Amino acid sequence: MNLQITAYQKLLSHVRRAVDDYDMILPGDRIAVGVSGGKDSLALLAALAGLRRFYPIPFEVLPIHLRMGFPGEDSANIRELCDTLALPLLEVPTDIYTVVFDIRKEKNPCSLCANLRRGILYSTAKAEGCRTVALGHHFDDAVETLLMNLFHEGRIGCFSPVTTLDRVGITMIRPLLYVKERDLRGFVSAAGIRPSPKLCPADGATVREETKQFLAEAERKDPGLKDRLFGAMERAGLDGFSVHPRARKG
Repeated sequence: MNLQITAYQKLLSHVRRAVDDYDMILPGDRIAVGVSGGKDSLALLAALAGLRRFYPIPFEVLPIHLRMGFPGEDSANIRELCDTLALPLLEVPTDIYTVVFDIRKEKNPCSLCANLRRGILYSTAKAEGCRTVALGHHFDDAVETLLMNLFHEGRIGCFSPVTTLDRVGITMIRPLLYVKERDLRGFVSAAGIRPSPKLCPADGATVREETKQFLAEAERKDPGLKDRLFGAMERAGLDGFSVHPRARKG
């Protein structure tokens, strides 16, 4: 991976601003990164690995990959990136696929799958001495979540940039908060990072995918819509969002 590319520098810039604006990293943090193998989590891992080289607060990075049990699942691409970044990869076998699709036969599997993944990720992180877990949610995810909650639950809400789970002793951070999905695609492509193939049977048939397509069409007709929605969350202080003018430059 070419760490000198402009796309990488842009990614690091956005990630550092999010980390600074929301005090996501504390001195001596050992940060578990949930790496699914998709472009978002791989870019997040590369960004945090790069950030730790020059960030004034020292921290460690531990990539954790949950093996879901999908037929044909292969984590070679994740191991390849971890080797390039000189990071040890912790792989955790699970039976999530069997539980969700074979035993429960869920018609709407995303919620159960997400809950199972979070539970295993948190327990694994704690066992490895990590009090912070970094997730790959980005700018577009935030706007999509706002609309999903509004349209399907009748409430105005989003995930928080930083979430402290006192019950499990874990703090979740989202360092890609200011990074747009198109920039993640550009970085992964330019860096030669290979995302994992999408093996989930529900892929492309979710409420999030419908919302993504809705927003894409709305943005085409009204350029800048997603930026205004994101800015509205900041100005309203919604679920821990705050106004950070620096983050909207460029």
